[in-house]
Amino acid sequence: MKYLKLEEELLYDGSQIEPQWVFREFGIKDSSIVRWIGPMDIHQDNIVDYEDQGKEIKGDKLLHFIIEHFDVQPADLRLCYHRQRLFILMVQDNLEKLGLKTQREGDDLYHVTGSDKKAKLSVSIATCSNNSMKIHFAMNISSEGTPSDVEITSLIDCIRDLTTEKVDQMADNIVDDYIKELSSIEKDITKTKVF
Repeated sequence: MKYLKLEEELLYDGSQIEPQWVFREFGIKDSSIVRWIGPMDIHQDNIVDYEDQGKEIKGDKLLHFIIEHFDVQPADLRLCYHRQRLFILMVQDNLEKLGLKTQREGDDLYHVTGSDKKAKLSVSIATCSNNSMKIHFAMNISSEGTPSDVEITSLIDCIRDLTTEKVDQMADNIVDDYIKELSSIEKDITKTKVF
């Protein structure tokens, strides 16, 4: 997989989940992960999850990842959701290394703030086109600009002494862990006797 880190801020409006966005914008032809920091305001026409239709999905500052896989043809939505969950587990592991324990529910990460209270830290979606599997995952760096009808938290709220460098290093580690895990799976396939 190719890894691209965008230095400039980019608004995530949901159009980036469209197939081959990375190729069209950056000329990358392979499976890839692109990450950046920027705001989010998903246009209603770009909401992929039917349960989210009509909801506001936005925030002023998030860490975004777009993953696109071309290795299975035709693309497989079930496999895409499995990979999404695997990626989220990599995120969870790296947050714990920074001292932030989270609770995962499906494709969402929460910070537990009390015995029965929790605050949402992330958003994610997985989808497919005819030829690729796409995942968007984002974590709130700041709680500013998020919807008022959802209990939201952010990395700034939860991690002491959070710096841009820590966020940058964590993002690199998450991507590295994910790519290594996929590579390890491929190697295990090649060495396993099947019947």
